[in-house]
Amino acid sequence: MPHDEELSQRMRDALMAHAGISEKRMMGGLCFFLNGHMLSGARRDKDGVRRFMFRVGKQNEQAALSDPNTSPVIHGTRKLGGFIHVTDTDCNDVDLQRWLSMCLAHAAALPPKAG
Repeated sequence: MPHDEELSQRMRDALMAHAGISEKRMMGGLCFFLNGHMLSGARRDKDGVRRFMFRVGKQNEQAALSDPNTSPVIHGTRKLGGFIHVTDTDCNDVDLQRWLSMCLAHAAALPPKAG
């Protein structure tokens, strides 16, 4: 997941009001976490397409994928359950907050990460 600083900054800005947010470079890109639980990521594909990745949770996946601007996350040959992609052109600031609200609620409901 090649790093895209502009998309990463949009994600930082959208999450700055929330405590417990951290960042970690993963898969060549940047992922965001709430208290150790993955929330989202920002990436630029090899073909230049810029995408956000959102961890909406398996219970929200079908509803999220009913939005025509979403697609499932495929890592290698494996579909990652509970994760969706949205291109940057299909994700204005209101949409970004909507998806992040779903991600934050999912992560907050998970048990605490061990040390």
